[in-house]
Amino acid sequence: MASTSPERTAEAAGTAGAPAGPRTFTEAVRSLDDAGLLALLRARPDLTAPSPSTLRSLAARASSRTSTERAVAHADARTLQVLESVLVLADGDAPVTPDAVATAIGADDESGGAVVARTLAEVLAAGLAWDAGAPGDPDLRPAPGLDEALGPHPAGLGPARPADERLGSSGKAPGRLTDGDARSLGELPPGGREVLDALAWGPPVGVVPAPGTPARAAVDGLVSAGLLVRTDARHVVLPRDVALVLRDGRTHRTPELAPPRPEGRGVRPEIADAESASAALDLVRYVDLLVAAWEETSPSVLRSGGLGVRDLRRTAQALGCDEATAAFVVELAAAAGVVADDGDAPPSYRPTTVADAWDELDDAARWAMLAAAWAPSRRTPWLVGSRDEKGTVRAALSPDLHRGWVPRLRGDILGVLDAQPGTALGADAVMTVLRWRSPRTVPPEQAVSGLLTEAALLGVTGAGAMSGPGRALRAALTEGAGDEALAAAMRAALPDEVDEVLLQGDLTGIVPGRPSQSLARLLDRAADVESRGAATTVRFTTSSVTRALDHGWTADELLGELSGRSRVPVPQPLEYLVRDTARRHEAVRVGSAGSYVRAADPTTLAGLAEDPRLAHLGLVRLAPTVLAASVPAAELHDALRERGLLSALEGPDGRVLGTRWRRPPRLERDAARRGAATVETPSDESRLALVASLRAAENGDPTAVDRLAARARDGARPTAPGAPARPPAAHPPAARPGDAVAVLGDALRDGRRVWVEMVGRSGSLERRRLKPLRLDGGRLRALDPDREAELTIAVHRIAGVEPAD
Repeated sequence: MASTSPERTAEAAGTAGAPAGPRTFTEAVRSLDDAGLLALLRARPDLTAPSPSTLRSLAARASSRTSTERAVAHADARTLQVLESVLVLADGDAPVTPDAVATAIGADDESGGAVVARTLAEVLAAGLAWDAGAPGDPDLRPAPGLDEALGPHPAGLGPARPADERLGSSGKAPGRLTDGDARSLGELPPGGREVLDALAWGPPVGVVPAPGTPARAAVDGLVSAGLLVRTDARHVVLPRDVALVLRDGRTHRTPELAPPRPEGRGVRPEIADAESASAALDLVRYVDLLVAAWEETSPSVLRSGGLGVRDLRRTAQALGCDEATAAFVVELAAAAGVVADDGDAPPSYRPTTVADAWDELDDAARWAMLAAAWAPSRRTPWLVGSRDEKGTVRAALSPDLHRGWVPRLRGDILGVLDAQPGTALGADAVMTVLRWRSPRTVPPEQAVSGLLTEAALLGVTGAGAMSGPGRALRAALTEGAGDEALAAAMRAALPDEVDEVLLQGDLTGIVPGRPSQSLARLLDRAADVESRGAATTVRFTTSSVTRALDHGWTADELLGELSGRSRVPVPQPLEYLVRDTARRHEAVRVGSAGSYVRAADPTTLAGLAEDPRLAHLGLVRLAPTVLAASVPAAELHDALRERGLLSALEGPDGRVLGTRWRRPPRLERDAARRGAATVETPSDESRLALVASLRAAENGDPTAVDRLAARARDGARPTAPGAPARPPAAHPPAARPGDAVAVLGDALRDGRRVWVEMVGRSGSLERRRLKPLRLDGGRLRALDPDREAELTIAVHRIAGVEPAD
């Protein structure tokens, strides 16, 4: 944290006749009202888990490096510029006001100042800065640990020097020179100005030139003049105060107060919705084909998990698309629960009972099911086919395709697209906006491109622009709308259904629009699609008619369905094709049997097939000495034994089995759609209860701290005051570990002394007055002024800490 002079602290601590502001960050947090505490917990959700016991421990957690870095990691460029300016300006002697921050950033106009003021209010609410000034006289300070989170060169500036070594050290604002400072800058060695200008806007570290060169002479002269500082034999650094002078007091060259709006191709809303509907219909059809293909031939699960390369290739051929699209369809169907690992030995992928419900839904409801599964998914289908760090090819449905940051990035991308409606944005344009939104955590370009491709395949975008269904999906993510709202948005974009087909004499048919669900099911079974578009062209062949007959249709039923959906009579060539195929289809019949029974003597089996007591076995006579049954062999064997026949089980080779083997019962699996794992966000109700408990603990309620400790152990919601209380805590709140760390942190920053109660070597408590020097790695290094000795204490041995004053 930036250092502050004692004079400035005293001035801020008490002005004649004016109430003093908080002296430390901890006091600033403790002085917040309930609304301020609630705003802090909303801006920093990680502060609520586990629940802090007191406001002092809340301040300690808010100033911890982990929490501060998490808050800064997702800050946008505007917020980072404000934070960097506050951090840099806090090094000076002048109070840091919103106007000073706006001037340092370069937002001198009225609108820019208003944006900076709003951003400062958000920063203060998030606990990344605090106001040390009296009411109406702001003096902003960076939160403890912010300097470490922003890195060693905030705003591209070098390290700060002691106050008496800086340029403009006579009390002027940063970037303002004394007369002597102006003379030192005016008497630069040859080439010195070029060196300073190269380092002025960062990075501030430069490499020392080779000896004997003019550049080396310039650098040596700048070091001698105190305008550069040697950090080692090969590097020099431009001090922060010198850079501010060269920048004329500015911390940033260009203010970045508003997100960029990259140019893109204009797309009319009706075109975007039409393209979205077309993509949605294709995706629904792909899932239909996937269910049919995997129902017929179930692909095996790899030993390491996932779908093999050859199975993915065969699936792509069955769907009629490339392998990348097939990988996305497979992952999306698995996320929606339509297909899953059956858990058998060996395992394979099969359609689940969700596929049964899928068949009964219309196109819009099917799309809503897929979109609702895609929105929270953590899967990365675009990585399928790439190699991991071990050189292994990543497979579809593989466990290592999980990435926890995908849902957040997906929401950010949809937000970028929704912010510019009617504009088609490519991956580069989206990356430009995302770099402004989170400069410290820029997502990989491959992930952005992959998610944009998925959005196009799903119909969230149409012709590259956000579609109506896509906006409905984003609203569902932010407002929690259900699948019904998604389905309604897609129905509004889909063209009207038609329930007729124009049959032609060349064994083709034309559907003049989007076929209804019943017509699409009929044509999928009885015809092959030749082309798709505004109209769909199908062709009837021997194989397609055979497919319909395999589904249980008869020739008359199929011709009746076609006749009822055509304005003209069924053409004669089509009728001949259907009836001829049906005649040959029934000439040879194939059935299935679960088991068989055979005997050497035909009289042994006489009457078994006709016995009503054995009707449940489904016995069929194949030959005088052979009967087939529809039940498993073990069940048939038990039934014959009960009837008095001494049967024996035999194997495929005809040998009698010595023992009877029974398949163990399979575990029932829930094949319903499984949503992606989500991180539970604290609700306002739980935050309010936590604020009430913290306030009660601050006001001296001895049971409030214990209630919070029980909540942390049990994982329950905070217990509001007035609820049945637990027994009082065994130790006072001041001895809580979070409070102890907070007090030690304040003492380290302010250079004050504290009373420390610690467990000595004999196991008894010792109380000593210490000056903390360093707190790191679970150990406290402190100076004992009374004994004139330095000691190191493990934090877990500290029983309590309180300020010495």
